[in-house]
Amino acid sequence: MSDVWPAVHAERLALVRDLEGIAVERFLTPSLCPVWTVHDVVAHLVDDATTTPLRFARGLLATRFDFDALNAAGVARERRDDPRATVAALAAAALRTTSAPAPRATRYVEVVVHGEDVRRPLGLVHTYPPEAVLAALRHQLRTGVSTGGGRERAAGVRLVATDADLAHGTGPEVRGTALALLLAVSSRPVAADELTGPGTPLVR
Repeated sequence: MSDVWPAVHAERLALVRDLEGIAVERFLTPSLCPVWTVHDVVAHLVDDATTTPLRFARGLLATRFDFDALNAAGVARERRDDPRATVAALAAAALRTTSAPAPRATRYVEVVVHGEDVRRPLGLVHTYPPEAVLAALRHQLRTGVSTGGGRERAAGVRLVATDADLAHGTGPEVRGTALALLLAVSSRPVAADELTGPGTPLVR
């Protein structure tokens, strides 16, 4: 976790490449992130990449510490009329190392979870660096829902990654890839066959 940026930069650029051939009208597809379209998520990623601690603090004050309003304002600011321009803005910001004053693991959460928010509805498949997925999952498991994590969603079950050395919690078992577990605890839908075990209904 000493330097998340190489992986984050690579994942931003990979998403840009995936989106460059997508028809404009498909950016209106609902993403996995409630309320937001694919275009909205891309705009959020631009906002995330260009945020500085000072801008974050000012925005939080302006929205009276309402994180949903803060994110909505960021999307409105960075969402261009033409989705291709928003993708170009993400490409231009892809190598930045600024961010909100948050744990570095949140950068992994942003590029992996939001990457799937965009890719899955569009039928795109991508392989993420295993260390990035695991770091994002561990962060979500120790962070409360009120601050964007998923600790409460994993309460009372034992999560077991089938493709990584991770087992977490006690209770009925839930098995799946680290990516599927990350999406589930991040309140994203996953396919019926991605999670197995008696604890699955509790996580879903």
